[in-house]
Amino acid sequence: MPPKFAALLGSLLSLLPDDFQPSGRREPPSYFFTPEEIGRLHRADADPRTALDEQTWQDLLLEAYEDKLAQGSSIFGRQMLHRRLRAGIGDDACTALDERLRALVADGGRVAALETALLPLRHAETEIAGLLFGDAPPQSPPPWLRFLWLLPVLLLLSLVLLATQPLGWMATIAGMAPLMVLQINYHRRIQGWTATLDSVNALLACSGKLAQAGDPLLAPFVAARGQAAGLHKQVGRTLLMRMSPSTQAYLDWFGGSNVRRYWKTMRAFHQSRDFLRAAYLRTAELEADVALARHLGGASHWCWAERSAARTLELEGGVHPLMDIPSPLSVRLAGQGAFISGQNASGKSTFLRMVGLNLVAARAFGFCYARAARLPAVPVRASMQNEDSLLGGESLYMSELRRARELLAASGEPAGICLVDEVFRGTNHLESVSAAAAVLESLCERDLVLVSSHNLVLAPLLRAQLDPFFIDTAGGRPVLAPGVLRSPNGIALLATQGFGARVEGRAAEVARWLSGHLAEPAALVAEEDSELTA
Repeated sequence: MPPKFAALLGSLLSLLPDDFQPSGRREPPSYFFTPEEIGRLHRADADPRTALDEQTWQDLLLEAYEDKLAQGSSIFGRQMLHRRLRAGIGDDACTALDERLRALVADGGRVAALETALLPLRHAETEIAGLLFGDAPPQSPPPWLRFLWLLPVLLLLSLVLLATQPLGWMATIAGMAPLMVLQINYHRRIQGWTATLDSVNALLACSGKLAQAGDPLLAPFVAARGQAAGLHKQVGRTLLMRMSPSTQAYLDWFGGSNVRRYWKTMRAFHQSRDFLRAAYLRTAELEADVALARHLGGASHWCWAERSAARTLELEGGVHPLMDIPSPLSVRLAGQGAFISGQNASGKSTFLRMVGLNLVAARAFGFCYARAARLPAVPVRASMQNEDSLLGGESLYMSELRRARELLAASGEPAGICLVDEVFRGTNHLESVSAAAAVLESLCERDLVLVSSHNLVLAPLLRAQLDPFFIDTAGGRPVLAPGVLRSPNGIALLATQGFGARVEGRAAEVARWLSGHLAEPAALVAEEDSELTA
């Protein structure tokens, strides 16, 4: 083949939609999407009673986990992963997902072939879930659109007058003015809509590629191929217009072609919205499945999670997938919650995040990061990163109180699991213990609660609701052991940070005084215990 002809043929083929490309794997661009855009599919039908709320999402560092899962995925797959993480999936859907993932994990070649077929999705530079699944009604075209053809006719007549009459230029200006106003008014709308159509075309092009892949998993794409191809032609530009952008620009400015196309394609979009929704869900679910299979193929410590009753939790050798060198920890709860104590820097907060992320992953995907697991598919609610807000005018304690009210309002609707780290740090010790005991007792009535705290006096106060555990680091590797911490290290750490003998000695002296001052006779302790538990 002559080089010039080959170059021309290559140029022509590059103008074709992706689903008509004969071969080759074109590396798509990487587009940035905000968390708000990624969450639009989830928000379209989110149930606030069962979905993870925003503070839990942030407390459990789930945005970073989602980024890890979604590497190499388009906005379609990212939105589906986000929806599953925030909302979870039912038992039947979880069983079906497990079957699909097992088949994909066992066949790396199949995953690679599907990744290639899904590449067109990554050419989408804007998300369309908000438009597809939102409640915004379709816009009606303006009445004057049917008379738009008159404007180029009037412009041509004005050009005749320009050539034949001395003052014909005035008619030409009058003919050009409405066309210019039209372009100015519609410029931003058409730009945004063009990006939306590009994403729709990426979805339809991908559907065409998947229909040709010959995988039994893709039978729904084969059935929808004809309708996808027809819609692709309706909303896409003609080959002639793609080959001659300058011609298209003339038609837009002097004939309003882009305005007519704007309303024509918008009508086609809304008329086909049910089909596009189904195509979106099929494709996004497939891409999310492929992303999960790819992730599991590179993970070394995970298992399929069995679903358990709401107040039963068994995690053997659980780890946090975002940690480079995690230390496996095991926990078993049956009916009772857990009070977690431990020395400073022993990993209490990390343990709660590990449990929370594994609960979320098991509810969303059917697997988690442990040697074995039986976990309930229930809502998870966390209170771990409360802090002062200078801009919001909210102190730490007020922030903690607000979050406690939110947890109490949501508890039992339906029953879930609450993860609370260092409850009520923002007030004095006595009031902190009193408020924490009251709030945690109420939470435990309806939810399974795991709480970590340095206030060890809470352990006996809550022993009817929470089994005590402490993170034992004496052996070099942390172990979750039954009981309450007996050797806190807060004062001992002063020595490691160079505070000096004077500060260290005074701190130890005050600690001994407080311990003796707060110690009470055994009879009085027993009497108060009976009053508190009555």
